[in-house]
Amino acid sequence: MTVEPRPDVALMPGYHSPQLDVAVRLNTNEAPEPPPPAFVERLAEEVRRVRWNRYPDRSYTALRTALAELHGVAPDQVFAANGSNEVLQTLLLAYGGPGRTAAVFEPTYALHGHIARITGTAVCTGERAADLTLDLDEVRRVLEAHEPVVTFLCSPNNPTGLVEPPEAVAAVADLAPGLLVVDEAYGQFARWSALELVDEGRDVVVTRTFSKTWSMAAGRLGYLVGPSWLVAELDKVVLPYHLDAVTQVAGTLAVAHVEEMEARVARLVEERGRLLAALRELPVDVWPSEANFVLFRPRERSGDEVWKALVERSVLVRNCSSWPRLDGCLRVTIGTPAEDDAFLSALREVLT
Repeated sequence: MTVEPRPDVALMPGYHSPQLDVAVRLNTNEAPEPPPPAFVERLAEEVRRVRWNRYPDRSYTALRTALAELHGVAPDQVFAANGSNEVLQTLLLAYGGPGRTAAVFEPTYALHGHIARITGTAVCTGERAADLTLDLDEVRRVLEAHEPVVTFLCSPNNPTGLVEPPEAVAAVADLAPGLLVVDEAYGQFARWSALELVDEGRDVVVTRTFSKTWSMAAGRLGYLVGPSWLVAELDKVVLPYHLDAVTQVAGTLAVAHVEEMEARVARLVEERGRLLAALRELPVDVWPSEANFVLFRPRERSGDEVWKALVERSVLVRNCSSWPRLDGCLRVTIGTPAEDDAFLSALREVLT
């Protein structure tokens, strides 16, 4: 007899991001540059010192301390895990579950709702305004009607690239009946951070990742900054020794190269401006972005057709056409100037 999964899991669609063999891959918002050589060399040295027969530091003390110093908080206000998605999962294991609800505002990062449902948490959905910005009246309606224990905001929002204004996030923090989670996977690209709202007396946490600005997508490391009492609850539900020794070392060493990271971000922001300007000269609608990607919609051909035509030219972008309210939309990651030129050349050919 075949063992059946939970009925709700059996009905869930999986989370997919196509990986194809192409010359230019601009669909997963990775950093186009590797980390600095000095980091790679030092990491190789430290890996040789790993005591492979021993468990890693369960409290990841060095990494926690480095991140705390980076953000000017105490180490017990930092929680790290294998990518920011595991951070979100741990939050929902501790605060979500059957009989509880999480709120999202579409369109936004698909894994907020997906991970919530995996943990047995119900999901209530609000709509953004016509320009895809946050609608505070809609936020108030959803929060009052459903009283979610977790409310998700993504800033800059994925896939739109729009940043939530400080006053809007502060207003949501005041309205939320439970925990406000501000996902800042692309936070270093934006003009402001919700980290300024985090303190011991407010139910607000900010999540970050090493996959984007730190050029460490292969390392799978993410973290949050929040009240110490919340971090203590997360430590209860996370698996023992969940962060391996190499990941801990890599994250700690990366933080020592913050100037190089900021320089990479500055280059990407400049390149983003060039790409946005070029897209505005084509027959597409473009959303302003403060992330390392740009959302656009072809006007004269369907998004599916354009996506397939780009793949035929060995360029892969993210097809968002099936996402809520994003019919016909595509999302392109900011790459190297050469990659972006290849994308623009292929897009011009497809559209004209």
